[in-house]
Amino acid sequence: MPTPGKLRLSVNCFLIVLLSTLSIPLLAQKQGIESGSYRVMLRTLLSHTVPEVQVADAAKATNATLFLDARERNEFEVSHIQGARWVGYDDFDMQRVAGIPKETPLVVYCSVGYRSEKISERLLEAGFNDVANLYGGIFEWKNQDQSVVNMNGQSTERVHAYNRSWGIWLKEGERVY
Repeated sequence: MPTPGKLRLSVNCFLIVLLSTLSIPLLAQKQGIESGSYRVMLRTLLSHTVPEVQVADAAKATNATLFLDARERNEFEVSHIQGARWVGYDDFDMQRVAGIPKETPLVVYCSVGYRSEKISERLLEAGFNDVANLYGGIFEWKNQDQSVVNMNGQSTERVHAYNRSWGIWLKEGERVY
């Protein structure tokens, strides 16, 4: 028969395991990329050929950083990170970044990070030397309760979710297609 001390230790261990098991899904739901399936999707979708920046770090640097939106124009018009400059993806042209000094810190984003990774590669090849891809894109930005604005500069909950298949990764805000 277990002693009272061993029994208390067993009960405490059981409670810790139980509480951990119950809280992990809640944390994953809130943290976005902490979700196993989202993390795996990003790990396999992206080539990781450019520096990546996490949302929390990018959000701290908004005053010193120029955000470039590599989504299509209609996605940008629904909402974007405040102060972001639209550069597009399918019809991206270096003229859209003309006049930006090559040493300017740039964070490029799209929905989840694929298109922005490709644009980041092109910017680095063109001689920009401080370029990072926003890991998880605007979906992760919004999933971590960061604000987005509409074309009038007003805060909005609306985020273009690209399409219904990709929209599953947007957990916060209002999906727009």
